[in-house]
Amino acid sequence: MKFEAILFDCDGVLVDSEPIVNTVLRDMLEERGWAMSAEACMRHFVGRAVRDERVAIEANTGQPLTEDWMQLFYARRNRALEADLQVIDGAHAAVAAAHTHTRQRIACASGADRFKVEMQLTMVGLMDFFDGRVFSGHEMPRSKPAPDVYLAAAHHLNAPAPQCLVIEDSVVGVTAGVAAGATVWAYCPRPDAAVALRQAGAHQLFGHMAELPALLAATA
Repeated sequence: MKFEAILFDCDGVLVDSEPIVNTVLRDMLEERGWAMSAEACMRHFVGRAVRDERVAIEANTGQPLTEDWMQLFYARRNRALEADLQVIDGAHAAVAAAHTHTRQRIACASGADRFKVEMQLTMVGLMDFFDGRVFSGHEMPRSKPAPDVYLAAAHHLNAPAPQCLVIEDSVVGVTAGVAAGATVWAYCPRPDAAVALRQAGAHQLFGHMAELPALLAATA
């Protein structure tokens, strides 16, 4: 079917931010006594808001997750992103195709805080496509894997969720899109992630963002 609206996740879909952010997070958790590998940190935290993992963080560090610590994390995270953030290869063409396909009815629906999402989209030259249509899980009653942020984006675009396409890259995000009632396509550059994404409910997998324009054209 031709989708009425297309809703993009941000981290890992439009910007290659997840290794950067998780390096900062892993280092800061290790400083508080929770040592883990980069791979383990990615598995535990990708797609999830750090605040939502309060119980696990406090249990493994033996220290409270304070607002001061969160603000320090945001500051160190933002500096690292400003230094090293790159756009996902093919994302500009993918977003432009989605913009045309839906007659501008696209949104960015992320589990991250609004400042981070808008900073990243601006840094990589994508903000003009999403200006006024950025949705943060931090501003919802529940963040991903709950569907709230996708439902809010669909409502803003006046598009029924079952007529929306969600572009995600994580199991948590795919779960959120499916729970919203949308069709979910998963950007999956790593073949070892394919099974988990399909089990979470992804309808279509693709390995490069440059493939998205042709996939959308096939639905027209």
